[in-house]
Amino acid sequence: MLYSYVTQSDRIVQLPRDADATQAIWIDMIQPSDAEVALLREMGVDVPSLADMEEIEISNRLYRENGMEYMTAVLPGDRADGIRSAMPVTFILSADRLVTVRHHSPRPFLTFPDRAERSTLGCSSADRLFAGLLEEIIARLADILEASGRSLDETSAAVFERRTAMGQSRQDGADRLQEALRVVGREAELMARVRLGLLSIERILAFCQATTNDRREGSKLRPVIKAQLRDVQALEVHADFLSSRVSLAVDAILGMINLEQNSTVRILSVIAALFLPPTLIASMYGMNFSNMPELEQPWGYPMALGLMLGTSVATWLFLRWKNWL
Repeated sequence: MLYSYVTQSDRIVQLPRDADATQAIWIDMIQPSDAEVALLREMGVDVPSLADMEEIEISNRLYRENGMEYMTAVLPGDRADGIRSAMPVTFILSADRLVTVRHHSPRPFLTFPDRAERSTLGCSSADRLFAGLLEEIIARLADILEASGRSLDETSAAVFERRTAMGQSRQDGADRLQEALRVVGREAELMARVRLGLLSIERILAFCQATTNDRREGSKLRPVIKAQLRDVQALEVHADFLSSRVSLAVDAILGMINLEQNSTVRILSVIAALFLPPTLIASMYGMNFSNMPELEQPWGYPMALGLMLGTSVATWLFLRWKNWL
């Protein structure tokens, strides 16, 4: 699928599907077909395949070819099947056109066309359009980190709050802890994808910073790229902080789960301790010895029951005295 955009009155406007794409300032390709790849090749743009985009070598992700700059970042987004994942996105920047190639749908590519003119440099040229799109991507990654921080705050509050006497059963507490562990796991996976996106964007900005002298608007691009690079580095520090919070939350949740399990085991141990003396007495009088006078007496059976009850009560009082109950 191919979307083409042109600049009109300091805004970008999407062209009809059957329009001439050679006039476009931005061509956004989503899972391009062979015909679309051939069309871009006729325009002098070599579209990389998904296998090429997934190469992790820097030389395959950041390079120049035929006067164009090829830059690949790994960004979080939704795939066609609805699964959220991090996949590569390639930016192909020439003097008069920006081409993006992707196989999933990061949200900035959906929101940027409606507010491209509000970016720092606007969208009057391919370089400014590229800088604005990077700005939108960085802002989106910042929003994801902020949402993850709020989710961790809510989860931590739910884990550490004290249970009321009437408000929650033991099973409800176990379900709450398991759900909290799932939430923290999802946030950890999301932050890992964001961290990877920030790292790849930082490499792209460093690459652009080294090549701004060769651009027509290098003097205007340079401070914007430096500011975006500082933003990315600050977000990386924030992502590291959230990762440490995730580790703390996981340890706390596992500790609470262990406490819940220990409480259950303690109850079972108390029940076993209460039944241990009666079991001992019953087993003694269940032995088939010939000389057991109590068995012939009419008070033998009540005496055995009384001993079993008395030892159980004595055990319970002893556990209460030790504050083990």
